[in-house]
Amino acid sequence: MSETRENGAVALRLDGISRIYEQGEIALKVFEDLNLDIREGEMVALVGHSGAGKSSLLHIAGLLEKPSGGRVEIAGRDCTALGEGTRTAMRRAQIGFVYQFHNLLPEFSAQENVALPAMVAGVTRKEAMARADRLLSKFGLGARLVHRPAELSGGEQQRVAIARALANRPKLVLADEPTGNLDPATSGGVFRELLEVTRTEGAAALIATHNLDLAGQMDRIVLIHEGAIHEGEEIAKRYHSL
Repeated sequence: MSETRENGAVALRLDGISRIYEQGEIALKVFEDLNLDIREGEMVALVGHSGAGKSSLLHIAGLLEKPSGGRVEIAGRDCTALGEGTRTAMRRAQIGFVYQFHNLLPEFSAQENVALPAMVAGVTRKEAMARADRLLSKFGLGARLVHRPAELSGGEQQRVAIARALANRPKLVLADEPTGNLDPATSGGVFRELLEVTRTEGAAALIATHNLDLAGQMDRIVLIHEGAIHEGEEIAKRYHSL
């Protein structure tokens, strides 16, 4: 990790997080006393077997789901006990989401899909569209601004989804298998663009992936295994081979 990232402010802090699902009299513990800090400009890969809790952790970090215990801080603010309205406002202002399924609005152009989050947040249409233009151009889509999702390839649609996640200049980007539905050649290109643009924007990022080659391009790798966080590429490779 660079000195800049080591000294950057903490964008996400998970402190003593636990998640337990109640099913009648049965308590299913996903993880317990989990701790993780991610600083501005830092990119962290989140790996683990299916069912290990990667998606649950992303949902908790993104304020979509409340933990059973512990504290979630976004950009220095304790968000654990916030009401739903305030949590929604925090998600809109501070967090960008990238999903495996890009979920673009089919009736809108690429530029409009990216501009909409900023417009919802109160930015003027002119400014939001200009921001969308700049982001899409960074992803090599400057000539595809007016195309609707059905007119774009899978890789192009995912680029639009990533640009949309960055539209409001979030402090934190969360991505759940963002290249999982793309072929290897396309996924590598999209992933590199995601890393480059997110770093340029100065956001912190937590990116869930099963691809250790892609994970190795980030600053750190953290593994969820048996309800705990383990850190380091060699540990991740060892568990990944099980």
